[in-house]
Amino acid sequence: MNPKLNYMTSGRLQVLVSVVAICFVLVLLSCGHKSSEPSAARMTAYGSSGSAQAALFSVPQDQMGHIQIITVEPRTFPVILRLPGSVDYNAFQTTPVITQVSGPVMQVLAYPGQIVRAGQPLLYVSSPDFAQLRSNFLKARDAYTLAQSNLERDQDLYAHHAIAQADLLQAQSARNQALADLQASEQALQVLGINDPGHLVDAPASPKIPVLSPITGEVVERMVQPGQVIQAGSTQVFTISNMSTVWVMVNVYQNDLPYVHLGDPVTVQADALSRAFHGRISYIAPALDPDTRTLKVRIVTSNPGGILKKDMYVTAIVQAGKIKTLTVPDDAVLRNDVNEPFVYVQSGPNQFSQRLVTIGHAENGQTQILSGLNEGEKVVGNGSLFLQFARSLTQ
Repeated sequence: MNPKLNYMTSGRLQVLVSVVAICFVLVLLSCGHKSSEPSAARMTAYGSSGSAQAALFSVPQDQMGHIQIITVEPRTFPVILRLPGSVDYNAFQTTPVITQVSGPVMQVLAYPGQIVRAGQPLLYVSSPDFAQLRSNFLKARDAYTLAQSNLERDQDLYAHHAIAQADLLQAQSARNQALADLQASEQALQVLGINDPGHLVDAPASPKIPVLSPITGEVVERMVQPGQVIQAGSTQVFTISNMSTVWVMVNVYQNDLPYVHLGDPVTVQADALSRAFHGRISYIAPALDPDTRTLKVRIVTSNPGGILKKDMYVTAIVQAGKIKTLTVPDDAVLRNDVNEPFVYVQSGPNQFSQRLVTIGHAENGQTQILSGLNEGEKVVGNGSLFLQFARSLTQ
């Protein structure tokens, strides 16, 4: 086909469509001017206040075919909550690594993103504290070995009536005290992660001590550099988290609280990912946030492969069941100048008026009506935008 002819034909069609639309609106306007204002009693009968609603206006019978009339009826409506949220570490499987010795960092072995095992060295510290604890342990071990040998000798002598009972009791007391000192030195080393201090007996003397991973997981933060001096009990050097599960934190509006319960299954979706994740609601805050008037809800979700990352934006979908409620098509609900939702109600033959409504959730092309309409009333579905445009020109 000739491109120029095609262009001319397309242009004529656009002009024809525009003329038809203008004629339709002009007809509505002429009829709207001819319609009379409804009485206060009539407006009240429809459950609306005169100040909140627009006047009645009529539509010619030959134009009614362009308007879809819907009867408001109760229907089974799925309650599906789509809650925006973000990913956070599972605090029950996340541990800050805080060193129990002081001194300069000699070597850093772990890095963010690395998977480490419980007991694996993360870094080495040159610690005079460790040197002192090691010395205390070796002294206590030698003292215990000597006290135990003396006790065994005195027990043999006492059995042959070679020493008095008081000497035997003194040897037992010395052995018990040496054992207590040895156990105390071992416990001090265990605090540093050295659960088998026996290997220190033959090891060369060195202030170098490893800082061990307390759990198996991923290194998600590193806060230390070689040469940095760290303080026992206060310097955090790493954060390790088991990323097999994560938390999704969402805010729930108070109108949606009846649909949220502990243990409810949740599907988590992220725009950046092509797959869904599954979890359950594990915590519901006891009080609303005074600023946002929302309730904090925590979801524990599986995270295979560690795909979900901290602070990633996600949507939590809660299948909250089904209810019996009034609904209208999404096309029926419009907004006025102050963003209040309303519908056009058929008030008589070919006559319509605006009605403010309170809406709930929208699903599958239907919008839930919480208040403003009664069962059996008729509203405009498809075609409500024509009425809205015509009405705006008459005001």
